[in-house]
Amino acid sequence: MSAATEVRVPDIGDFTDVPVIEILVAPGDTVGVDDPLVTLESDKATMEIPAPAAGIVTQLRVAIGDRVSEGSVVLLLEPDGAGPAAAPEAPAAPEAPAAPEAPAAPEAPAGPEPPVRGEGDHHAQVVVLGAGPGGYTAAFRAADLGLKTILIERYPRLGGVCLNVGCIPSKTLLHAARVVAEAEEMREHGISFGKPAVDIDALRSWKESVVAKLTGGLAGLARQRKVQVLTGVGRFTGPNLLAVGEETVSFDHCIIAAGSEAATLPGLPEDPRIVDSTGALELSQVPKRMLVIGGGIIGLEMATVYDALGSKVTVVEVLDALIPGCDPDLVRPLQKRIAARYEAIMLGTKVTGIAPQKNGLKVNFEGAPSKIFDRVLVAVGRRPNGALIGADAAGVHVDERGFIPVDAQMRTNIPHIHAIGDIVGDPMLAHKASHEGKVAAEVIAGVPGASFDPRAIPSVAYTDPEVAWMGLTETDARAQETPVEKAVFPWAASGRALSLGREEGLTKLLFEPGSRRLLGAGMVGVNAGELIAETVHAIEMGSDAEDLGLTIHPHPTLSETVGFAAELAEATITDMIAPRER
Repeated sequence: MSAATEVRVPDIGDFTDVPVIEILVAPGDTVGVDDPLVTLESDKATMEIPAPAAGIVTQLRVAIGDRVSEGSVVLLLEPDGAGPAAAPEAPAAPEAPAAPEAPAAPEAPAGPEPPVRGEGDHHAQVVVLGAGPGGYTAAFRAADLGLKTILIERYPRLGGVCLNVGCIPSKTLLHAARVVAEAEEMREHGISFGKPAVDIDALRSWKESVVAKLTGGLAGLARQRKVQVLTGVGRFTGPNLLAVGEETVSFDHCIIAAGSEAATLPGLPEDPRIVDSTGALELSQVPKRMLVIGGGIIGLEMATVYDALGSKVTVVEVLDALIPGCDPDLVRPLQKRIAARYEAIMLGTKVTGIAPQKNGLKVNFEGAPSKIFDRVLVAVGRRPNGALIGADAAGVHVDERGFIPVDAQMRTNIPHIHAIGDIVGDPMLAHKASHEGKVAAEVIAGVPGASFDPRAIPSVAYTDPEVAWMGLTETDARAQETPVEKAVFPWAASGRALSLGREEGLTKLLFEPGSRRLLGAGMVGVNAGELIAETVHAIEMGSDAEDLGLTIHPHPTLSETVGFAAELAEATITDMIAPRER
């Protein structure tokens, strides 16, 4: 076999450090003379680097975002006619390949070979089932590592529930709700805007434009990476084969990223006025009276939107607290605010039936009088789609709840099949799925040390005010009898919170006694979701109270409250009276 030759960036004029914006080939591809290999983009022009000769791409030496100049090595190309098809010469030791300048993507996935090789209409080294944040991240990472990848998505657009009917459209509407609320709040401070006129069609159009921009961007990224996208519902028909409509897809490795769906309540009538979160986000109209069944994150976020748009909102929760699992002191400022705005908050109350009527939906409650609503949103959680993908045909274990158990490398009980995201267990969060997707792709590609082992995964309720937490909670600490030291900084002492007119928040840090190593954190207040990442980073780095307190935060900001809470723990704070000296 002839030695592969280095393809270098030719003379491109006076340009240097030009970024690579597109890679048009992958290892194993056959190219002809002058076929484009990569695309560069300077501040003045876009240029393609052509193949100097026909051959087979054996190794990529650049990735999207890398900067190159004249003479930079782009890839290794084995001349056309070399390899097994060429007439053999006298036996001789093969030439050693040139030492790579950087870790190279493998030509074939590492790990155990599949026990059965199915033959499909399409074949890939990696097939990803589901194109939500976890799925498209996994597919793009696998492609970047040089693996031929197919991405299967049941919806016409990439992005899954999150981008199409979940995280992104809800946050778009929540921003609109915040603007309306801020306008109302400014009346107390001398500025009046009058009652907002809501053009529901224009608002819906804006929401859809945000979704279209993001999903369209994903489609472009898939094309640039040469990830083949198949649209349809995918189901396993064997350990190495999936059916997608009338077509079949065979694979060496698979990553299941099939996500979850909205849970329902038994016995509800079929009525278009009873909707789940997807129906609520369609924003077909703003009802006069709206019932939200479920006091978790999804229900409360949708309640925030419809309250701002003018609905009289009632929230009913079967448990005795809103946002179950979150510490009560973090939920309390939110509950106090919405109790003054909403028509009612009914805790520890069960819905026993809904009867459609001409004038609305009559809802019966256990232990409370019935009420009539124009719209009912059922937001009682989500359930994994493990039972919907034909996993048994591949031998993949699915538990009784629909979850697929995996190890730290995201492997299922079938070693060449991985699973990520909602389908592998709580917390059902897009950012968790994305990190799991990278791990799965890297494990398949043989990246050393690839493993999913986070110390904390943040959770955020994008309500008004926002609630965010990560790591150990006080509730769990008490249940586990884990001793903690707590430091709480009230936002009433924050100059930034006061200047925003929103002093109801707080920042709480939990430390290990003695070492004061950070164990958990929580915030409630405006933009609390933007603050939590610092504490996640701190816990990953093993930071203690002193580390956080000595970190200089800009003033005046809400992020200061993290540093102030740490200073409280260290008794070094000057913006308040420390609880005790150390």
